[in-house]
Amino acid sequence: MRILLASSASYAPPRGGSTRSNLAWLRHLASAGHACRIVCGGDTGGNWTPLAPNIEVLPVPDGSARAEALRHAIESRTPDWVLVSSEDLSHTLLRAAARAAAGRVVYIAHTPQFFPFGPESWNADQPAAGIVRAAAGVVAINHFVAGYIRRELGVTPAVIHPPIYGEPPYPRYRNFDHGLVLMINPCEVKGIDILLGVARGLPQVEFGALRGWGTTRRDAQRIEACPNIRMLEPVRDIDELLRNTRVLLMPSLWCEGFGLIVMEAMLRGVPVVASNSGGLEEAKTGTHYVIPVKPIERYGLEFDENHLPKVVVAPQDIGPWVSALDHLLTNAAEYYAESDRSVAAARQFVGKLDAAEFEHYLVRLQPADPARPAELSAARRALLEKLLRSKGAH
Repeated sequence: MRILLASSASYAPPRGGSTRSNLAWLRHLASAGHACRIVCGGDTGGNWTPLAPNIEVLPVPDGSARAEALRHAIESRTPDWVLVSSEDLSHTLLRAAARAAAGRVVYIAHTPQFFPFGPESWNADQPAAGIVRAAAGVVAINHFVAGYIRRELGVTPAVIHPPIYGEPPYPRYRNFDHGLVLMINPCEVKGIDILLGVARGLPQVEFGALRGWGTTRRDAQRIEACPNIRMLEPVRDIDELLRNTRVLLMPSLWCEGFGLIVMEAMLRGVPVVASNSGGLEEAKTGTHYVIPVKPIERYGLEFDENHLPKVVVAPQDIGPWVSALDHLLTNAAEYYAESDRSVAAARQFVGKLDAAEFEHYLVRLQPADPARPAELSAARRALLEKLLRSKGAH
């Protein structure tokens, strides 16, 4: 198959959980012999460049130029499927894909705020929502996102969780008596006010805050003014952070799609104290320390320096967060019990993932355009027969 992925996020270098997720799927597809290409945001030299074996990338910084590059790539390379990732806030890539590849669009749903529909959308757009509804397929990264799409769009997506976690054995960290209480991407939507309140309530505890896509200059100044929070810069390898993390703090106030870092921390035995926002409860997979929050009340019409809408945040109750962290950090038996629960739940979850599931989905998928032939092409029919034989089907 020829696969073309469209996203406004950067893939050169890759940034963010949705990017890592999409690349995990593309790397499997490429290893199975499928030609994969990406039109995305980021700096550009004007040419397709190799990102990995059998994967090419074309970063285009300007949004309108990116949509034109996508159209040209569809016309010149005739992909079997055009995957449009939800990181497309203006929905220009979605529209360009629908015009140039009618019937061959697959919507990859990661982040509810970027969807063109539903109460969490930053840019609700009825015509764009109609394109998603009419797409050949919609893929949701977990059951929470799938339920949101069914409820708001009337479409039942395929649930395929990205295989981003690598291969076992996973390192096991036992950091009860050393390391940082870590928050990633401190900003308003991720619950920076809870971080600051907890840090004030536990002045003897050392915290870390990893700068992310939402962190503004004001956020950084507030963190730097707190004597027991250390501002950290992004790293290439998540284990550079987690090997020195006592507890992962996830006080998110917006509707999280899943929270991939929750699963990554739990796999390594790092306890996670998380809000109940969006898909975080699903990511916690039945472990303890899920704390209710008051979600963001509304998004404003003004945007901050990171081009994110300013938000109205309700006052939060800091007490349960302070109590939960204090209990974990002063009670070794409880700390290691939660660590063990986390490892068991996360490894059971990850053990069920199949890196080939996305490929199987695309091979079986039918074009949505009635003008296109309904039957599988000879190449895809041969692939499907091969996959069925490998599973012992007849």
